[in-house]
Amino acid sequence: VMQCSASLDVLFLLDGSYSIGKGSFERSKHFAGKLCDALDIHPDRVRVGMIQFSSTPHLEFPLDSYLTKQEVKERIKRTVFRGGSTETGQALKYILHKGFPGGRNSSVPEVLIIISDGKSQGSTAMPAMQVKEKHITVFAVGIKFPRWEELHVLASEPPERHLLFAGDADDAANGLYSTLSDPVCTATAPGCKVESHPCERRTLETVKEVAGNYVCWKGSKQPNAVQASLCPFIRWKRVLIKHPSRCFRTVCPDPCDSQPCQNGGTCVTEGLDRYHCLCLLGYGGDVHCAAKLSLECSVDLLFLMDNSAGVTLEGFLRFKAFLKRFLQAVVGQDLPVSVGVAQYDDNVKIPIELGQHKDAFSLMKSIDAMNFSGGRTLTGRALQYITQHGFRSTPVFADVQDDLPRVVVLLTDSKSQDSVAEAAKYAKEQNLFLIGIGSSFMRAELTTVTGNPQQTIVYSDPQDLFNRMPELQRKICSVGSPEGCQAQSLDLAFAVDASSGVGLENFLRLRHFVRSSCLHFVVNRDVTQIALVIYGSKAHTVFALDTHTSNSAVLQAVDQVPFLGASASAGRALLHVYSDVMTVQKGARPGVNKVVVLLTNGGGMQDAAAPAQQLRHNGILVFVVVIGDTKRDTLLRVAGSPTYLVHISSYEDLQHYQGLIIERICEEARSPVNLCKPNPCMNQGVCILGPGSYRCQCHGWEGPHCETRVVGGDSPRSPALPPRSQGQWSPRGMQHFSRALQHSKRQ
Repeated sequence: VMQCSASLDVLFLLDGSYSIGKGSFERSKHFAGKLCDALDIHPDRVRVGMIQFSSTPHLEFPLDSYLTKQEVKERIKRTVFRGGSTETGQALKYILHKGFPGGRNSSVPEVLIIISDGKSQGSTAMPAMQVKEKHITVFAVGIKFPRWEELHVLASEPPERHLLFAGDADDAANGLYSTLSDPVCTATAPGCKVESHPCERRTLETVKEVAGNYVCWKGSKQPNAVQASLCPFIRWKRVLIKHPSRCFRTVCPDPCDSQPCQNGGTCVTEGLDRYHCLCLLGYGGDVHCAAKLSLECSVDLLFLMDNSAGVTLEGFLRFKAFLKRFLQAVVGQDLPVSVGVAQYDDNVKIPIELGQHKDAFSLMKSIDAMNFSGGRTLTGRALQYITQHGFRSTPVFADVQDDLPRVVVLLTDSKSQDSVAEAAKYAKEQNLFLIGIGSSFMRAELTTVTGNPQQTIVYSDPQDLFNRMPELQRKICSVGSPEGCQAQSLDLAFAVDASSGVGLENFLRLRHFVRSSCLHFVVNRDVTQIALVIYGSKAHTVFALDTHTSNSAVLQAVDQVPFLGASASAGRALLHVYSDVMTVQKGARPGVNKVVVLLTNGGGMQDAAAPAQQLRHNGILVFVVVIGDTKRDTLLRVAGSPTYLVHISSYEDLQHYQGLIIERICEEARSPVNLCKPNPCMNQGVCILGPGSYRCQCHGWEGPHCETRVVGGDSPRSPALPPRSQGQWSPRGMQHFSRALQHSKRQ
């Protein structure tokens, strides 16, 4: 950001002696390159040259050789270490005699930057004084552990402003700019100023110390005699010496000083006046991390927090932080959301009555005031109490009816010491909608409370709790929402394991699950089409996507599905779905999302990964529901992602997961669709995407989907299909196409 843009001649004088060594010489080169970043190198502004000195000075390149910053930095990188003694005085005399090679002959300010360890083998005082008398500004930069006294002699006055350390290149570049900024360079950027602060100069010095005494023999006055004596034992060691000093640096106002990022966002500076915010999950509605979670529903919302000893103080504070962060994201919206908070151990308290606060600030203040008590964990009693007393407050707005859905969010991390089943049943009978949040080991108890795994949120570690905020928002607003995919178009295929590994009894449970799942969808040509495949060692289509056009017809057909027996091959089943179910010929609709739900006990999955990948590649989601014990890595390869894998311990629990599975399917139904995946063109036709439409390029066939063979030498045609209204096929037009296609197949 900081650049000296004045007319200026800069000459680097690099120490290339053996006392520096190759390693420190490379650091000197890196430092010189860094200093170039603070200089606006241009033929009319800053010119740069370099001399390397050791026993004798050597001109590396004059000031008029390279005219851009990149060229200068590249040339500095190519400089080769020469080695020799440290003759700094000789190098200064060379400059006195030759001047700045390629420079502008003192018509512009001249700056000499000496990078050395200050351990010259000759006197430097006289030539240094003569250089400065010629009005050359001298910066002395220490490398390794320099001899600062000599560098003081070399540097211009005041030495504090002209002494730098190469170990911190960025800091030294700031120091160089700060000293040159006034009067040589242009003024500092608006709001920036040069400030001084205490700093240290460090070096290593070799000192001697007496380590002890040893017996030595000395001569005696008497002839032929010696005398025993004690002699001192001297040891040399290197000591780190610190010299207090002052440094001058340019300090600019940080755009993050005003703390522009809200809701715990982290501000990241970009230059002098720009920044961006890294937002926590649930925030990011704008550049300042405004809340992007909003309750797009009207509910009475009561949080029931576990305050018992089993949660511990740390867990209680974590729940408080989660509660604050979630509510900061959702309260203060225009929607009439009444919020209350209760806490429990042996007793139940409602410190924040439902609808008591009308703004986020006072609500947060009340949550902060809640204290940990640490009694027994009586969750059942707490549920019964808040069912009777938690929803008695008046609404936030007087003109809003008070018959809104009532939602209780239970936050607990400790097993209840009383029964929860009866209390939860009583709460649900009073039309309370229960959502449970806890760590993984609480899953079973929370499911008992809510009555449905879909209304249970479990987290794997403390940080994961905060990642669950969007999920909680969705679950709160799912109260009273219509079932299924809310009229989203979907082509849905169930592939059901009917092998001997599953057995007849469990197969009937799978069949019942498919039947009850179908009740959640509106089945017709325009909304949801459902196909059913059963498989053992071979796969069979029970009914195709375009076979049934009503829910009653689908349910009747599911009831007739037979058990097959034999071994299982999930791979063959998925391949059958790909080639014989999810095709235009069998009723699949272009421009409609497609999902395959594989119901299995995990047997015969070894050959399923490749067909599953082929389905995904063609835009068809594979959702795997496994009952029983199977290796998770095999299942993940088939599902493609943990999001599309549901692992259930027993067939009895399958019904509890129905809501979750349907929710995931419907998420897919709402996602964007690629009109050419799977390929709607038959007979090797090529699908070509257009804006809101597609067309089929046919070879030897014709028709919108290459469904009619060309007869009598007619040239193949590939008519463009009409653009889709708002990016979707006209359902009525799709119905006509489906009928025409069936007619052509009969022909």
